[in-house]
Amino acid sequence: MRKINHKVVGLAILFLLWTMDHGPWTVFAEPLPSAEYVRKAWEASSKEDLDNLMKITQECIDNYAQEAHKQQGSLNALASKDKAGRYSALNDVATCCFIRGEALFKLGKFEEAKSALKEAVVNYHFAQAWDPRGWFWSVSEKSQNILDKIEGKKPYGNDVKPVAERPVTKLTLYDSGNQFPVEYKKFGKFSGIGSKDYKYEIIDQEGLAQAVGEGIYPNSTSVRWDPNFRKALKEGRLKGNHWDYVNSPDLEAAFYRWATASEPEGVKLFYTAFALEKAGFVEQAIKAYYAIIVHFPASYGWTYWQTPWYIGPVAIAKIKYLCFRNPNLGLTLENAKVRIINSFDKDITNDVVIVDPGKLVHTNLLDKVATLPSGQKLRVKVTKKIGGERIKLVQFDNRHWRLYVDNKPYIIKGITYSPTKVGQSPDDGTLLNWMDYDYNRNNLCDGPFDAFVDKNFNNKQDADEFPIGDFQLMKNMGVNTIRIYHQPFALTEKNKKLLRQLYEEFGIMVIMGDYLGKYAIGSSADWYKGTDYENPEHQKNMLDSVTKMVNEFKDEPYILMWLLGNENVYGVACNADKKPDAFYKFCDKVAAEIKRIDNVHPIALANGDTLFLDKFAKYAANVDIFAANAYRGEFGFADLWQSVFFETGKPAFITEFGCPAYAHNLDREQAELGQAQFLEGCWQDIMSNTAFNKDGYGNALGGIVFEYLDEWWKAYEPSIHDTKGLFKGPFPDGFMYEEWLGVVSQGDGAMSPFLRQLRKGYFTLQRYWR
Repeated sequence: MRKINHKVVGLAILFLLWTMDHGPWTVFAEPLPSAEYVRKAWEASSKEDLDNLMKITQECIDNYAQEAHKQQGSLNALASKDKAGRYSALNDVATCCFIRGEALFKLGKFEEAKSALKEAVVNYHFAQAWDPRGWFWSVSEKSQNILDKIEGKKPYGNDVKPVAERPVTKLTLYDSGNQFPVEYKKFGKFSGIGSKDYKYEIIDQEGLAQAVGEGIYPNSTSVRWDPNFRKALKEGRLKGNHWDYVNSPDLEAAFYRWATASEPEGVKLFYTAFALEKAGFVEQAIKAYYAIIVHFPASYGWTYWQTPWYIGPVAIAKIKYLCFRNPNLGLTLENAKVRIINSFDKDITNDVVIVDPGKLVHTNLLDKVATLPSGQKLRVKVTKKIGGERIKLVQFDNRHWRLYVDNKPYIIKGITYSPTKVGQSPDDGTLLNWMDYDYNRNNLCDGPFDAFVDKNFNNKQDADEFPIGDFQLMKNMGVNTIRIYHQPFALTEKNKKLLRQLYEEFGIMVIMGDYLGKYAIGSSADWYKGTDYENPEHQKNMLDSVTKMVNEFKDEPYILMWLLGNENVYGVACNADKKPDAFYKFCDKVAAEIKRIDNVHPIALANGDTLFLDKFAKYAANVDIFAANAYRGEFGFADLWQSVFFETGKPAFITEFGCPAYAHNLDREQAELGQAQFLEGCWQDIMSNTAFNKDGYGNALGGIVFEYLDEWWKAYEPSIHDTKGLFKGPFPDGFMYEEWLGVVSQGDGAMSPFLRQLRKGYFTLQRYWR
């Protein structure tokens, strides 16, 4: 018999008694991944479960603070987007500090809140939190915002004065070339026009260089002989990365830096043209953009979202935009096309590029208008109808499409209407349904009927500033459609009555949407795992949500059409980006079910730009309209209409387009002008592609501006009008400010949800829509 070691047995008994008191997890449990602590902390925050929140965040800090300090010490600035995820301990510990600080602040426990928030600001100032909508945000910055609120330094708004880190300069060209437009046939030979074998061969390089002028291919390096280039070089104004010059106010340095940049020629030419355009050299900019089409039509770059950005189609759109903005040139670009086959995925190796460079020709305005002899009607034959008698889509024998309501052509002049009260946010569960707002308790919905216009921008309601209401302001603007979703708020009979009033008194119809699992809404999926379009349970839940919507609203007179999803292919809280085949097949299944219940309203899908357009065409035959959220630039939507025309043959419209009314280096007036010009260019592009316009594809049904009113929660802290650029994009200073997309402002936020300040974009759209 083995001898018993009484000492070991005694220790074991003591250990067992200790674990009965303290619980076995204290000893045996491995710490959770730091991201899991953050997930649980957000969940506890949304449930206002402070005790659990404090416990979860403390565990994260205890387990990962040491590694977080190491990662903080290894950085001397915020990590770039592609590297930020490497610092998970730092990011997650700081985020836990922020979550507990914010929760304590909301409970009025200011001293405890300050302690947690200062921890994030002082010890973890290079930490970044991941927003599932697609970007990182600085934990230190958001923590400081709340600290400032506690100290009374920043109750509302942010300073919006222009900031200029570089000198503001003008550009003077040393050599602007000797031809405009350039006669390319004189200097070389075209072949394979209209095919994948397109090519332009330069025969007289010296002559072409003299024609285009400095900075433009094949004369790019000639800027080195420009005396002003040598001066800027000597002054040290050409130092640093050329990407930092894209939106620089030092226009001279931007031009020189890009003309000599080490980038593929197409990319280099585009930003050289952009610098010329901003500097006011419109003819030179057009020459540079056209040089892309001639020499490098297949060139590409990459977006912030790591999708291919095809430069040839954008160059065409830019030229058309500049010709539209500068009618004094008397110039038009005819027959130019760059079509990229297989461009709807992220793989550029399978692309086939078909090119026709077209021609820049002098014309007059009357030549651009298709005219018929007096009394003669445009003779077209209807080949297809979709919908009912009151609302229908009609296709003609020229393959163009029109939407009709009550037998009258209907162009969607739409806007996203979601008037959120400052301080409310879906991120912390405080966002309420705007249709139920009645903060002044007069039995009227606040935004639609009690909003007033702050005409002198003093953030007060003066004696002559009477309530007018958003519904009337939208009618005055020319809006005929708003876009809303029946989720996540269940719409009551009171809400339906409000929408009937919107239609009957103000003439505005509704595009009613279902998120179809985006943000995990409607699928009952966990936000972090997201909707799975192959999951039968998720499919059933989503189908139930859609059929509930259709049955509930199909007989309402204000319904224009049904809209499925909201850029699901970008993959936020769903896997449509990873399983696009399953997603579009499910869309088709849903559309077929809608038609079984209601065959009188068209069905559209809100895609993320044209990503996976080929799969939409292959699998979603029952969806009547391809629609897309698209933020491409002030020139419009480039080859979107062309792509939809050739790939699907269906009509299209833009479910979101817009531009922030804030820019880092511009004052309020300048930023508002930038927004207005962006919206004008986009609308002009939409209209040029509506039915029977000879320069377009005839498949555009209209568009929806995003959005009517600024929403302050988009960059997280809902009581601060954030001026931090969330991500790069084609906007006035190169960044997206999601809290500034309204054509109407809430001023400094103190009189939300009632005060309205009308921006230049409002009046620009009014000019077109009325």
